[in-house]
Amino acid sequence: MTLIFASVFIFKPASADEKSTSSKIFTMQKRAAIIDSLLLDKLENTLPSLMRRSGIDMWVLISREYNEDPVLKTMLPATWISARRRTILVLFDNGESVERYAVARYGVSNLFEKAWDKEKTPNQWQGLFELIKAKNPKKIGINQSTHFALADGITVTDKTEFIQALPTDLANKVTSAEKLAVAWLETRTAKEMAYYPELIKIGHQIIAKAFSNKVVTPGKTTTDDVVWWLRNESRRLGLTNWFHPTVSIQRSDNESFDQLKAFSDRPAGQLIMPGDLLHVDFGITYLRLNSDQQQHAYVLRPGEKDAPQYLKQALANANRVQDIFTNEFKLGRTGNEILKTAREKVINEGLKPAIYTHPIGYHGHAAGPTIGMWDSQGGVPVRGDYPLYANTAYSIELNAATFISEWNKEIRIMLEEEAVFDGQKVIYLNGRQTKFHLIK
Repeated sequence: MTLIFASVFIFKPASADEKSTSSKIFTMQKRAAIIDSLLLDKLENTLPSLMRRSGIDMWVLISREYNEDPVLKTMLPATWISARRRTILVLFDNGESVERYAVARYGVSNLFEKAWDKEKTPNQWQGLFELIKAKNPKKIGINQSTHFALADGITVTDKTEFIQALPTDLANKVTSAEKLAVAWLETRTAKEMAYYPELIKIGHQIIAKAFSNKVVTPGKTTTDDVVWWLRNESRRLGLTNWFHPTVSIQRSDNESFDQLKAFSDRPAGQLIMPGDLLHVDFGITYLRLNSDQQQHAYVLRPGEKDAPQYLKQALANANRVQDIFTNEFKLGRTGNEILKTAREKVINEGLKPAIYTHPIGYHGHAAGPTIGMWDSQGGVPVRGDYPLYANTAYSIELNAATFISEWNKEIRIMLEEEAVFDGQKVIYLNGRQTKFHLIK
């Protein structure tokens, strides 16, 4: 499992402080070709092992237009922006390969063989039943899950009509495909990983420009100005944001850090001034993959050439938390086990951590093991009990609190960087921030 990345990671991760914006961003036509190529490869070469690991030999995904199952949407060709009418995808493991069928009014590109002729069989459910009966699967998986929202894509109506269309012997074979759905969403392929580092690099380049004098003029620019610059710059480059960016300030004043406020109620439109410590939370979507990045900048005071040592030490503390945390990634460990062990080691070193790392890939907050939440540092039931598999990607998201005597208060260095776990170690896809961006 770990060898598939051998040819992918022959690259030198670029510094997260990189200022260049030279990355080539593909045209929409080129992106579509890449997306379909990555999807076909994953369906043919990764899905069979995932189905066998989950013990499901038939996977039925059902969606109606504009109310798509999150998993089904990742299997549609790039030229399909949504499902059409009712789209039913059937994946059947025959023991040697996975057969792919579309019980749909329209053919689904070359990815799924059309398996329903409405003129011959007017009832779509009857067409689906005939296909299932012909294949005679042992287990029929549907995307229903109590705890993993992304694996809970079938609607009440679709499930009810589906079950009603099956005779009792087949209906009794229907089971939750939760583990299979999560596995499909969280597993990154070698071909995907050939493109993912470039996406992360693009995000770093945009942040570096945002945290520079090309965008920020101290005393004139507000945090909202930077936020909307990030939105506009993403669009200018032909990219989209999967969440609205935030830019916030910590400075030498009487205001204390508030975790809830930091995540959901940041002050808007603050004027950026010399001596400020800036923070950004920013993510983009490209080639159906997502980034989620948090970094910091320091606004130099007159006469300063670098950030103060006390702030650099605070950043070093956060980097140390990252190191201890990622060293605890072990194959088969659960998110809660990683969280507990890492927190104990970090705290024993005298540091003050908060860890809230999540999987990333087709979705920003993706399926897989939840490794802490900012308000659940003791572990997360069920989703935190999910084990770590190889070839999965994560937003290494956390913060470290440091008391700054010069400011007479505690600050948080909040970092977030994308990395892949190859089964043995965690590898950052485009480096991580170890130095502040500096704004003159």
